[in-house]
Amino acid sequence: MRIFAISMTAAIFLTLLAAPAAGADYIQVAGVIDTRTVFSDGELSVEALTGLAEARGFEAVFFNDHDRLVMEYGIFPLEHLLRKREALNSIHEQSAGGYLAAIRQARRKFPEMILVPGAESVPYYYWTGSYFGGDLTAHDHEKRLLAVGLEKTEDYEHMPILHNGVSTRYTAQFIPRLLIFAGVLIIGLVLLREKRRLARTVGAVACVGSALLMVNTMPFRSSPYDQYMGNQGIAPYQLYIDFVNSAGGMTFWNYPETRSGIRPLGPIRLNTPPYPEVLEQASRYTGFAAIYGDTITVTEPGRQWDSVLRQYCRGERSQPVWGIATADYHKETGAGGALGNFPTVFLVRKKSREDLLEAMRAGRMYALRSRYPQRMILNEFSVSDSRRKQSATLGEEIDISGKPRIRMAVSSTVPVDGPVKIRLIRAGEVIRALDAKLPFEVETIDEEAGAGVKTYYRLDVRGPAGVLVGNPVFVTPNQAGVRRRLSRRSRF
Repeated sequence: MRIFAISMTAAIFLTLLAAPAAGADYIQVAGVIDTRTVFSDGELSVEALTGLAEARGFEAVFFNDHDRLVMEYGIFPLEHLLRKREALNSIHEQSAGGYLAAIRQARRKFPEMILVPGAESVPYYYWTGSYFGGDLTAHDHEKRLLAVGLEKTEDYEHMPILHNGVSTRYTAQFIPRLLIFAGVLIIGLVLLREKRRLARTVGAVACVGSALLMVNTMPFRSSPYDQYMGNQGIAPYQLYIDFVNSAGGMTFWNYPETRSGIRPLGPIRLNTPPYPEVLEQASRYTGFAAIYGDTITVTEPGRQWDSVLRQYCRGERSQPVWGIATADYHKETGAGGALGNFPTVFLVRKKSREDLLEAMRAGRMYALRSRYPQRMILNEFSVSDSRRKQSATLGEEIDISGKPRIRMAVSSTVPVDGPVKIRLIRAGEVIRALDAKLPFEVETIDEEAGAGVKTYYRLDVRGPAGVLVGNPVFVTPNQAGVRRRLSRRSRF
């Protein structure tokens, strides 16, 4: 009976979610991003997790197992040779090829599900203090990025993260150091030919020492950085972002305001303070976790998200920054709670992996925090000209004549008591706030929109039904004609 009830709930949920407005271009596909399996610290296999997601009415799962969970600390000057290493289960501790094979197998068993491989990465961390002094601290070990859409084994093996595989990509920068050690080695070999015992002793020490230092340099490392270089700012993370972009993937900052990054861990300490500033420091990344199971303020009007969106409007960024929900799903009783509490819903023309990834890259999606099976549905968020002849929706851009007309419509999969708080935000400023019960439909005209100035509108809804954060619609008012980034219609 319980299985029947779950199945009926999922069926009702899918019907409500998938039903588009009449004549709409888009259908809604609900997905779960940031899930773990037995390939890292998750409880379920790839196949079992896919089956659970399908049973709960989801149509897409993004796998983000840890690519590596490693810490190393060594003794100077041979810190890469005389070291202690702690490694937990991860994609690379098993096999990137096996990880991708498991996802391909699940695709064959669940052909109606869209399964997207990826990883959660720690591109860099660094040490301060001393083990013997009792203050050894690993900084930024929990500053995380998600990679999405990486389908090749070599994409994982060549990631520029600490402690990854062998690579010649950064060998050139270590050549000057290696030449110095090679010179010492040659001098040592010359001294070994001397008859005097002292000279031979010095030569032997020089040969052994220079050889060890050459090996310790690790010129074939996967990253140009190591954990003894101190704070390197945004550079290691930008390197990772650019690598994933070059492999055809997408990157998202995960948990930018997590409070769990500062704590003791055995004999050491972890120190990863909240890092919302990375949204402004980094470039060319796809987006960030706008909703997850912890405190977040960067989505509040006027904060970091609005700052980077305004930069895009001014032409200071090459691409917008999109918000997603990340589930941090490990098991049903884990930090992220039950599977389905943190969905991201995509607007696609047809249900396919290609269309889903295109919608993600274009920002046609909204993020939710809820309690499965209840969640809000964004039935419409559109911006049109005053005559409603042209309109745009999430992630799209439009030039319009006249004042922007904004339509909002939200419902719920399960009836809820009490009103929700609705905020319509333009360029970081709340231009309309109201309370309403679900379902609601609201239309408003922005009489104060600046002529010829590119701006954006986004929606934030909060209440007993959970949280809904929509991605922005970019608008330039009072321009001749209409420019659309994607389709000619916007309702969904």
